[in-house]
Amino acid sequence: QVQLVESGGGLVQTGGSLTLSCETSGRIFNSYAVGWFRQDQGKEREFVAALTWRGLYTTFSDSVKGRFTISRDNAKNTVYLQMANLKPEDTAVYYCAAAMNSGTISFPDLYNYWGQGTQVTVSS
Repeated sequence: QVQLVESGGGLVQTGGSLTLSCETSGRIFNSYAVGWFRQDQGKEREFVAALTWRGLYTTFSDSVKGRFTISRDNAKNTVYLQMANLKPEDTAVYYCAAAMNSGTISFPDLYNYWGQGTQVTVSS
């Protein structure tokens, strides 16, 4: 069992920055990957970024590549999503998730555990 709690969302102007945190607990050390996804109203859940827990391989969606960074603090069992140069189209609820088995880490179906989400709103 893995628990995930997101925080750090809020309202920011276009061009601004935010850092989201995903605090993990439970058997996170057995996970294969931790990822960030987002979902805006009326839209499907979208992959944002992910890292593998042991190898620290990272991958990003094309829409955020070069603007977002994903990292991990081992001591705090926390995964961060650092977002810069935010755009109105980045507005969504952001979720972190943990996958226990190997696979394509950009696919939401790979993930077994999900947090409750944190709202990010970018004003124009």
